[in-house]
Amino acid sequence: MSLASWFRWNEPPSRISQRNPTEMVVETLMMELNWQTKQAEKQQRERENEYRKIKTGVDYGWLVSYPKQSYDISPGERLQLEDMCTKIHPSYCGPVILRFRQLIAEYEPEVQEVSRLFRSVLQEAADKIKEEEDAKKLARQWNTKNKTSLSLTTFKSRSRISPFISDIKTISEDVERGTQATRRVWSMPEFQNAK
Repeated sequence: MSLASWFRWNEPPSRISQRNPTEMVVETLMMELNWQTKQAEKQQRERENEYRKIKTGVDYGWLVSYPKQSYDISPGERLQLEDMCTKIHPSYCGPVILRFRQLIAEYEPEVQEVSRLFRSVLQEAADKIKEEEDAKKLARQWNTKNKTSLSLTTFKSRSRISPFISDIKTISEDVERGTQATRRVWSMPEFQNAK
């Protein structure tokens, strides 16, 4: 028996499975959330240490050992955030991360506030995506409608337009009654005197 059978060197390298783009977006966004949560926790610890130094005048930071990550998002909230991430189109993944980082830098939130800030960024992106889809749908509907002009269509209304009927008798009405009606041009509507 050869050593090559023990080690799998001779096998062709297995291809990385093609993952769904939605799964990749969810994974990327959730990794960003975890990273920002860790960073916020680290900054919060540093602020607490600075406050303690100022308050006591002594630095005991070298004695303290911190757990790797003490704050964790609840499973229900994590599932809701993952569900919101599935609604984000892959082309919006980068802008969502940039917006999230911008808000983190701007507000410097506490650890508990990071997930709420992330949720607001996801909601903002989902609303923007929905607006764009609605605009595209409206544009498609507008372009696919029959493109006939209004002058070529015939309107059939239930009521006849009779601008010359009135209770007041005029001289011009008597004159028009005596003349022969002429045919109107096609582009002009024909008004008939209905009495």
